[in-house]
Amino acid sequence: MTEIRPGVVKAVIPAAGLGTRFLPATKATPKEMLPVVDKPAIQYVVEEAVAAGLEDVLMVTGRNKRALEDHFDRNYELEHALGRKGDERRLSAVRQSSDLAAVHYVRQGDPRGLGHAVLAAAAHVGDEPFAVLLGDDLIDPRDPLLSRMIEVQRRLGGSVIALMEVPESQIHLYGCAAVEVGEAPDVVRVTSLVEKPEPGKAPSSYAVIGRYVLDPGVFEALRRTPEGRGGEIQLTDALQQLTQIEAAGGPVHGVLFKGRRYDTGDRGDYLRAIVRLACEREDLGPDFRQWLRDWVRDEL
Repeated sequence: MTEIRPGVVKAVIPAAGLGTRFLPATKATPKEMLPVVDKPAIQYVVEEAVAAGLEDVLMVTGRNKRALEDHFDRNYELEHALGRKGDERRLSAVRQSSDLAAVHYVRQGDPRGLGHAVLAAAAHVGDEPFAVLLGDDLIDPRDPLLSRMIEVQRRLGGSVIALMEVPESQIHLYGCAAVEVGEAPDVVRVTSLVEKPEPGKAPSSYAVIGRYVLDPGVFEALRRTPEGRGGEIQLTDALQQLTQIEAAGGPVHGVLFKGRRYDTGDRGDYLRAIVRLACEREDLGPDFRQWLRDWVRDEL
């Protein structure tokens, strides 16, 4: 008899980081609210969760993150002003963020790493699988990575992480997975994980990127996880405990992602993400691409 597993309906978005790499811009503005073309980065992430069928979103926040709550709330004064002007296009854009999903918030308190942030979601998530989306990674909506991960988790159980092959020179910047062949070309079984391996000691070239579909057993693993690299509780360390099928919350599988990913956590990649997304917009792309071609020709 086939086991019927509960579906994934909740998404957790850790958003308590200080955004120090973008100072002074993030001194008073949360890094998640930095614009990518004309939407804050965090809205792309929520839209991705909703597109995968997850309309219950919990943001794990910290101090100075009130702007996140304001963005996903109604702004009646602004809506009224736009309505009086008959500016239906901008009115629709303003309302879109508040109508996207049921967004909830919990404070992380003492910021002690990604694992600690995920653990703060335990009461809201309860005893069911859930997704974790990191705001620094934007996945192009034409590449439905999260939907694929949810499908794999429903079929195989346990936890599922997103993996992307990166150059050997960059693997030390990521969590890294040792893998073996899985049941589909884009699915692997994860046999071990290490957070930011020393140069030359990575078990593979597969980096863990910011999408996870986790069994609730990860919470108990996080409670057992001591502080690791940087004095923080690392989600990678907790998932390492679950790589054995006997562990509650295991096994751990990986979905190999070869699509379009925009890293907004790095200043250079953030700028490149804006350029790439602007070039692909129907309303901005044609004029912007022509300007870019002219600028490159004249300046370089």
